[in-house]
Amino acid sequence: MHNPDVVVVGGGMAGVSIAARLAGHRSVLLLEAEDRLAYHTTGRSAAVYLESYGSAPVRALTRASRPLYDAVPDADPDATPLLAPTAQLIVADEPGLPLLEAELAELPGLVRLTPTEALAYSPILDLTYLAAAAVETNAANIDVMGLHQHYVRTGRRRGMRVLTGARVLAGRRTGDAWQLDTTAGPVSTGTVVNAAGAWADAVAVALGTKPLGLIPLRRTIAIAVAAGIDPAGPLIGDVAETFYTRPESGGLLISPADETPSEPVDATADELDVAIAIERVNAALTVELRSVSTTWAGLRTFSPDRVPVAGWDTGQPGLVWLAGQGGYGIQLAPALAELTAALVLGTPVPAGLLAEGVDPAELSPARFG
Repeated sequence: MHNPDVVVVGGGMAGVSIAARLAGHRSVLLLEAEDRLAYHTTGRSAAVYLESYGSAPVRALTRASRPLYDAVPDADPDATPLLAPTAQLIVADEPGLPLLEAELAELPGLVRLTPTEALAYSPILDLTYLAAAAVETNAANIDVMGLHQHYVRTGRRRGMRVLTGARVLAGRRTGDAWQLDTTAGPVSTGTVVNAAGAWADAVAVALGTKPLGLIPLRRTIAIAVAAGIDPAGPLIGDVAETFYTRPESGGLLISPADETPSEPVDATADELDVAIAIERVNAALTVELRSVSTTWAGLRTFSPDRVPVAGWDTGQPGLVWLAGQGGYGIQLAPALAELTAALVLGTPVPAGLLAEGVDPAELSPARFG
């Protein structure tokens, strides 16, 4: 029988970040259903740090995460810098101009570019497509697995224990404790943090509480064969979010920015989605892509209002949600873990989060009734 103070369900970025943050304050056991951590979405993410990306609550969490990213190499002697500076180009054809104007009006971090100015950032843009563009210059590529391993190392140094192959089958609240049945044996704990990604609603049902209506959406990515690509080139995405691309592995990482509803599964790329990505990128760039070397897919799981969920369950005591991060889960992971840890420990929300406009009420599961 395992008897930690806190059980965290899920070994992706959400799970390891909150487990590492709580370890040292509480005894923590991390349960992962697969035989290794970060098997699903985290291990397949092509994440970029973008302060312009997502809703206002998402952007606030992202801004609040920046100093936490920057502090990692000083706090972890085994870590290297996790953010590599880049630029994001948001491009628009003629029909996309109203959308671009709206983003420029809403997001002060974006700078308007003429087509000629955009070519200075990326000479592979096709001027027959490009009507206008905007640039976000403080973007950064994220070392996703570097961040994940930082949290694993930090948690282990603080006493965090990890069980893989440990799927939660059922749970019941007895007095002030949870009794969990898992494929790795019984577990008793005072607090459960549900950070199970696409499976978070299924875990909630197993624990006898109401699911939130989380929506897993498949996202397809491929590495396209392309010669002469500048490895330092920017991320390029169209303003209507129908594709994005960036240099990767000597070619171009491409995606049709698809959001295909899915059950919680081991996602795989669809050949049609890959073909659509090639077609859309070829329409905007001059690279003439024909083939890909690698394809994969992951599930981006959104809450009903597409804002992450962090906070105490309204129906079951001792149950905390950390779910619904959607396509933003990596870039905002540091701040979201800080917020959730404060809620679990009953400590004040860090001032740095509040200064960036993070509002715990906007993230609470109570908003769903």
